[in-house]
Amino acid sequence: LAGTGDMERTFIAVKPDGVQRGLCGEIIKRLEQRGFHLVAAKFLQASEDHMKQHYLDLKDMPFYGGLCKYMSSGPVFAMVWEGQNIVKLVRMMLGETNPADSKPGSIRGDLCINIGRNIIHGSDTLENAKKEVGLWFKPEEFVNYTSCFQPYLYE
Repeated sequence: LAGTGDMERTFIAVKPDGVQRGLCGEIIKRLEQRGFHLVAAKFLQASEDHMKQHYLDLKDMPFYGGLCKYMSSGPVFAMVWEGQNIVKLVRMMLGETNPADSKPGSIRGDLCINIGRNIIHGSDTLENAKKEVGLWFKPEEFVNYTSCFQPYLYE
């Protein structure tokens, strides 16, 4: 199919606060409506060690320990989504890390208030997306299929 050679994958996780508030469906709905393609998902409670690996780039920040502890405190819904320019577009859909700086219409702008409870994680760069996808998913956990909508999404 023309125009689909530059597909990217990104890692998205609904954090414990988003899971507890019942927002997984709303988040999936928004990503599906945008036209993105779900290729892997799992519902789990990650260990603190796993979260330390995930947030390794933040290890020198004062909030690192608390963030890893919080992220392992309850279930998360981990997903891999695919689409053109998806890393950049999903970051725009999420809004700013601090919900108070997020525009209405973004996920954080519409659904949360506090930076420490900002409901969702999305990879910030293509390089980090590849690392995060590899940390959370094994190759055999992906479902590869062609969406019947693909010709209506991409030229």
